[in-house]
Amino acid sequence: MSANAQAWDPAAGPRTLDEYVRRENFPVATRLLPARHRMHLLAVYRYARFVDDIGDRAPPRERKALLDEVETDLRRLYERGAPELPPLAALAATVRDCRVPAEPLRRLIEAGRQDQAVTRYETFDELVAYCALSADPVGRVVLHVFDAVTPDRIALSDRVCTALQIIEHCQDVAEDYRRGRIYLPEADLRRFGCVERDLTLAATPTRLRGVIALQAARARRLLDEGSALVGGPTAATRPMGRDGAARPTGRDGADGVRLPGFARLAVAGYIAGGRAALAALHHRGYDVLADPPRPARTRLLIEWSRMLGRR
Repeated sequence: MSANAQAWDPAAGPRTLDEYVRRENFPVATRLLPARHRMHLLAVYRYARFVDDIGDRAPPRERKALLDEVETDLRRLYERGAPELPPLAALAATVRDCRVPAEPLRRLIEAGRQDQAVTRYETFDELVAYCALSADPVGRVVLHVFDAVTPDRIALSDRVCTALQIIEHCQDVAEDYRRGRIYLPEADLRRFGCVERDLTLAATPTRLRGVIALQAARARRLLDEGSALVGGPTAATRPMGRDGAARPTGRDGADGVRLPGFARLAVAGYIAGGRAALAALHHRGYDVLADPPRPARTRLLIEWSRMLGRR
């Protein structure tokens, strides 16, 4: 393994993996889960964080080669079961025990590559397609961790993960812009009369707050749809098209999609974290530039309790 790749292992840097976990909007691997589930979830998170940090924080000229190295080691994991990079070595037991396919793990690498080539997105549709690489694969692996994979659950999990990614984009507008990226649809920025300079201001102008509020509303709808995984309302919910508009559905009820046991506990926590983050954005009037809003722990616990209380 190269020294450069080692530098971006989240478990080997100045912060511990637990410190990274605490910065997330949601409980990555709650201690309410059995140890085996926590081990697998933390291994998945370590890998995802590793790939993401290479794409975001490694020297720009080295990122492509480092991502290629990760993909080579991922191939080594599936072909011989003996990867060399520590985050992939830690993931090996999860891949074996939970029968995790390579494709979602490979998609995370593709997201890192796309970040090196694409820095603007014209439409919400394009951002959703990006989330299919950068966020949705994690949810699919989580379903494998709990042996709860079905086509319907995958579709709902994708909505939850896309929503969580959109929320993070709303919170991190300034940070992303400093990295040369804008994860707000350019069509929406124009519609609200925004100019790129708005992203550099100390306080968020009203027109930019409107764009953030629109993305938050889209994320909220996606979370509502995905909440069928834990027993949320489904009969009155219509899936969202990639343009953010609702589209008709022929399915009613949550039969066959509601997660059992510990899977429900974990996913309810993810949705609760997203809702708590949305509440923080709303409370701050969608002012994300001065000090990005983060979810209050109390609100997260309230939302989590509400999710688990549904029947």
